Amino acid sequence: MWNDLANLLFLAYEQFSLLPLFIEIALILIFVAVMATLIAYGSILFRRYNSSVYNKRLAHLSPIIEDLITEQVLLNENLGKDIPIEEIHFDQKALSNKIFRKPAVRQILIDTLIRYRKNFRGEVGELLRKLYIDMNLVEDSFAKLRTFKWETKIKALVELTQMDIPISDSMLLPLTNSVNPTLRAASRNAYIQLSKNEPFKFFDVATEPILPWDQMEMFKIITTTKDITIPNFSRWVSYSNNKSIVVFCLKLIAYYDQQTAIPSVLELLGTKDHRFRAEAIKCLGKLSAEIAEEKLVSMYTSQPVNCQIETLKALGRIASGKHLEFLKNEFLFSNNFDVQMNAARAIIRHNSQISRLMLNEIMETTNEENQLIIRHCQNPLIKY
Repeated sequence: MWNDLANLLFLAYEQFSLLPLFIEIALILIFVAVMATLIAYGSILFRRYNSSVYNKRLAHLSPIIEDLITEQVLLNENLGKDIPIEEIHFDQKALSNKIFRKPAVRQILIDTLIRYRKNFRGEVGELLRKLYIDMNLVEDSFAKLRTFKWETKIKALVELTQMDIPISDSMLLPLTNSVNPTLRAASRNAYIQLSKNEPFKFFDVATEPILPWDQMEMFKIITTTKDITIPNFSRWVSYSNNKSIVVFCLKLIAYYDQQTAIPSVLELLGTKDHRFRAEAIKCLGKLSAEIAEEKLVSMYTSQPVNCQIETLKALGRIASGKHLEFLKNEFLFSNNFDVQMNAARAIIRHNSQISRLMLNEIMETTNEENQLIIRHCQNPLIKY
């Protein structure tokens, strides 16, 4: 049989090789298109089948799992009696039900516990966590963390983070430097939430960048996590070679108003990267670092437009009043509209008697276009 098949394929190849080149190419493309279509349809059917099986299993198991959580946690007779969570015990007979030994069932149980814990805090939330531990579901999550699939690792990180289960540095730190950006972001977020003493330790070893979207998510986690240990971020501003880490630390320095970091931020004004330099200027402005004003003004003319705009914003935020004439000249004589706008806003931001007199003088002597810019900048709805 195999010989007949081989002969048939050989004859087909001989006939194919006799065809003109453009027909050969067309037939190859048709074959590839048909195979790709079959694979796509097969993949869709396979996913729909898996989804159907999962939904049927979920419909059958949900009442059982809901009853377990309701009886063992929500209606636990020891709730509200000031009994330590670790001393509250569950009905072992209910927990040892054979149905909870199946991996698929245990995954549904984990997902349900996480969903409940998002809605319940305090004693009930801690009791849900204890049920997760007592049913040894922790090991299921750690087993997923040891797999090679990055999607499975991320799912494990979400489970362990939601249940506040510590992960050893030897296991989690390497993931914070993963080449996969999604896994890298999830690992860093998990490290911040789970590490009680050094939540920013991964900054020391990070070589991969923190992408802008990841910075937003991480910033939200840092600023909303309770009892998080906030270090002096100037250490990474001074020593880190990862520019994205330094930029992120500048944002955190400004948010937490770390005045002791000003000398480290000032050192960045000499960097060659103008985008990096603009971030440092923005940070100094948000810190109201009056000590930086002279340096910013002296280097202003040699800077690109983005750094000039950040300098004008910084002078407006610091608002010492020492450089109002400089701001006035930039507004009146600059040919760049953005520079004019930010110079006007900086003068208005001073909100002092001298700045108000200066604005009145400008309004009386300047042209109609400049007057319109000032009126626009005086709108209190515009955020500075």
